[in-house]
Amino acid sequence: MDALPRSGRLVCWFNAWTVGEATPDDLPELVLGGDAAHDVVGLTDTPQPLLLAAGRLRLGGGGASLSLPAAGDPVGLTGPPELTMAAMEAGEAALFPYAGVALVPEVVGAGVFWQALACAPAAGAAVGVRAAERWLREALLGCAERLLALDVATWRPEISDALSGIREKRDAPLPRGYSPHASQLAALALRCHTIVDLAHQNGSATVTSREEVARAQALGALDRAARHALVAACSDVPRRGHARVR
Repeated sequence: MDALPRSGRLVCWFNAWTVGEATPDDLPELVLGGDAAHDVVGLTDTPQPLLLAAGRLRLGGGGASLSLPAAGDPVGLTGPPELTMAAMEAGEAALFPYAGVALVPEVVGAGVFWQALACAPAAGAAVGVRAAERWLREALLGCAERLLALDVATWRPEISDALSGIREKRDAPLPRGYSPHASQLAALALRCHTIVDLAHQNGSATVTSREEVARAQALGALDRAARHALVAACSDVPRRGHARVR
C-alpha cells in the first residue's frame, strides 16, 4: 500500500470539506483517483453519485472516521455485525457516526459502489495520533531489528532498501486542514505498509521454519501498528488553517 485506501481518501476529503479546507471540486483529485465513477447504494432508493451522498451525510454534522480491519483486529469498528462483516471482507470502511452511516467500497469494473450500512454512533479511531505514533515506531524498530538479525538483505534486498529509506522525506498524503503530526504519521504508516506488502509478495503460503515464524511475527506486529496509525491519522479532526505538509 503506497497510497491511501479508497475509504481513507473519502474520510480525509470529507473531513477537510467539513472545515472548509476542501470543496466538492476536489472530489476527483482527492477521492476518485483513477476510478471512472463512485456511486452509493443503500442510502436512498436508487444509487447516488458519491458527491450527492456525501452532501446528505454532511447534513448530519461532525466528521468521518476510518476503519482498516483485519482478522481479530476490527480497528475503528463498533458494530453492528452487518457492518463488521462487510468491512472485514473489504478490509476498509468510511464511517460517518454522526449520521449513523458507514460506506464500504466494492470495485465493479472501472467504478466503485459504496454500500451504505448502519454504524454505531461511537465508531471512530481506537487510539489518538500521538499514541498511535509511539506504537508504530516501536513496532518498526522491533521489526527492523528482527529482520536485520535474520539477514533480510540476503533474502529480500528490496525490503532492506525500504527499511534503509524509511526516514526519507515524502509528500504527506493528507489534504489541507490536517495537522503536520497527522500527515507525517500517515506517510510513515503507508511506508510501513509497503514493507509488509513487499514481504508478502511471492512469500510462502505456509510458515515452516523458526526463522519464518520470527519474520511473520515481526511483520504482523508492524502491519497491525501501521493500520492503527493510518486509522488514527485519517480520523484525526482537521482544522482550518493547517497547511499541507511537504
